[in-house]
Amino acid sequence: MTTYAVHEIDVPRTMTDDPAVVQAFREWVAVQNAAEVAVTGLPELLWSPEEQLPYLLDPEGPSRLFVARSSTGTVVAAGAYDSKQAPGTPNCWISISVAPDHQRNGIGTLVADHLEDLARAAGRTQWKTYAPSRQVGPASGHGYRPAPTGFGAVPEDEAAVRFLTGRGWRFGQVNRISRLSLPADRSVVQTLHERASTAAGPGYRLHAWTGRTPTAWQEGIALLETRMSTDAPEGDMEEPEDVWTLERLREHEELRERSPRTMVTVAVEHVESTTLAGFTQLAVPDAVGQPVMQGDTLVLREHRGHRLGWLLKVAGIERIEQDHPGHPSIITFNAEENRPMLDVNEAVGFVGVGSEGIWERRV
Repeated sequence: MTTYAVHEIDVPRTMTDDPAVVQAFREWVAVQNAAEVAVTGLPELLWSPEEQLPYLLDPEGPSRLFVARSSTGTVVAAGAYDSKQAPGTPNCWISISVAPDHQRNGIGTLVADHLEDLARAAGRTQWKTYAPSRQVGPASGHGYRPAPTGFGAVPEDEAAVRFLTGRGWRFGQVNRISRLSLPADRSVVQTLHERASTAAGPGYRLHAWTGRTPTAWQEGIALLETRMSTDAPEGDMEEPEDVWTLERLREHEELRERSPRTMVTVAVEHVESTTLAGFTQLAVPDAVGQPVMQGDTLVLREHRGHRLGWLLKVAGIERIEQDHPGHPSIITFNAEENRPMLDVNEAVGFVGVGSEGIWERRV
């Protein structure tokens, strides 16, 4: 009879670390990727081990990784536990992936029990997880679990929905996954850029750079990263403020440079105050056949209403096509209730290709 056990694995510092450590990490990524693509059918969303590693080494809260192995030594599940290390931190993030050909054997329950025990032992009272879904676009009616935000839904029959509901997790929000085929329609992008620039007026100015943030803008980016935890749509799952210091930003960017992806940042300055009012970041793979991933995007609440989100979006597309031509697409994730950002996505040509359910458990 096959049995299973959960083991914590070391996170390599680099991909040239101890071969056994690197191999275990590669197996962890392989299971995670296989489980995700089995649900979404979107292999272009997957990140390689080399691409993922820098994001798991955040000194503010390095990831803890776990695998479930069968009695024959096969890795059949991957789990992750993330939480900030600051005293009094109430929240954590848990993820569980089971290899498609080993599901419905109690392995997910085994890993979930282990990770949730860690959260309890650490005194974490707000747990969150992200579950990929096959759902494309809004849905409602019989057979769907609506988000309490009133925007978006996921199919009731999905394994993750049944699993999380059975363990007492609460469905909170839907992220839409959208794709823009490149090259984009240049006339559309140019027209939207002109309209956004007119709406913003002379009180705002665009800036863009590749790689590390220039010294002049580091305080602004640190503030924007901090406000990502308070200004981005979260439904009723609000999290504590996640403060980014200059030191944290520099350490994060140093780690990110190890990835085979180049970070392109577009930011908009409020001219009168000489501070940044918004930004967007795009991770550009070294492999030209892979899609560009649009990451953190935010306009500060006090600067909304000037079409700065539109301006950042189209300026980012123009920057990618000018400096990094040849990639097949740009992929972005947005909360279904974030209609202002979905409006600009749809106007420029993004099309929904999938969803992600965000779940919470309060203890």
